[in-house]
Amino acid sequence: MLEQVSEFLWWERLWLPKNVSWSDLQDGDGLVYARPSHLYLALPCAFALLLVRYLFERYLASPLAEAWGIRDRRRLPPEPSCALDAYFCHTSHCPSQAEVRSLCKKTSWSERRVQVWFRRRRNQDRAGLCKRFCEASWRCTFYLFAFLGGILALYDKPWLYNLRDVWDGFPKQSMLPSQYWYYLMEMGFYLSLLLSLTFDVKRKDFKEQVVHHIATLTLLAFSWASNYIRIGTLVMATHDSADILLEGAKILNYAKWKRSADAMFVVFTLIFALTRMVILPFWLIHCTWVYPVERFEPFFGYYFFNAMLVVLQILHFYWGLLISKMLYKCLFSKLEGDERSDEEEEDRSDEEEEGKDPPKKENQRLDHTTSCRPRGRANGI
Repeated sequence: MLEQVSEFLWWERLWLPKNVSWSDLQDGDGLVYARPSHLYLALPCAFALLLVRYLFERYLASPLAEAWGIRDRRRLPPEPSCALDAYFCHTSHCPSQAEVRSLCKKTSWSERRVQVWFRRRRNQDRAGLCKRFCEASWRCTFYLFAFLGGILALYDKPWLYNLRDVWDGFPKQSMLPSQYWYYLMEMGFYLSLLLSLTFDVKRKDFKEQVVHHIATLTLLAFSWASNYIRIGTLVMATHDSADILLEGAKILNYAKWKRSADAMFVVFTLIFALTRMVILPFWLIHCTWVYPVERFEPFFGYYFFNAMLVVLQILHFYWGLLISKMLYKCLFSKLEGDERSDEEEEDRSDEEEEGKDPPKKENQRLDHTTSCRPRGRANGI
């Protein structure tokens, strides 16, 4: 049965155009072809990148955060309560007003005391500012080197300037060493992001991030096995160009360099719109939809590859809406934090519990305005 599944999985009609077989893609005469077995190397590469990330964040990003005065806010722990802790872990992190009243009866606490407990308990699970800074620094550094590597791998290739050359001789296109390493590092990186999602900063678009990483890895693996390497490198370089600016804007924002962060975010928005709303759909996806059928009959891989690109494009439209909202708030109000992040809640009840006077109405209005400001973003995007 396993042999039948394997035969179906590697059926030539799934991966290759008509009249082309795996035997046609054997190394020889100076030609080297991508092998599906090479994909196994992405896993050790992912673990190696996780180790590099750990060392980078500990010995480079953390000292840099300390030098720039980036520190986590002091958090007060919630009072011990087995009933509330059980409810928090198994029922809800944000109880409704009726549920708060029910919990008050179980604990004999006041409503305000229960609300303060849940607020502090939620804050315990949220990532601190230093962790956000280290994560953004790592991604910015990787995207920068990946983009530079992509430029070096593409700048002298004819298909960068004429997209029809992407399909010249397909699928009998020799793999270049630069393409091999570019693919391997990108696949290892996105696999490492997928492995570290549960440990990274929790964001509102967590599910979208999972879909994005899986779709990206699927695209990379399929394009590798089907020798869609030329178009794959173009897609990767297109994505990395905007992500550098996004993570850089977040770094500057965490460092309280607001004007520089806002300026970089505006530039990021323009690059994002250009690359993912114009170049990707109207150049690259057009290249994968239209030009191939001029040379060979459509096959399963043709439809599958384009379907995955459409999934990515839909995610880009979703993130484009978030980015447009953030840009509006950036231009007409202050941009703080990360629109996609689960932000830390203010805990002003401490002063009241310690017997201090509550803030004046004017300060209360200011605090309310600040708390309602956007928590601006990327990389994901």
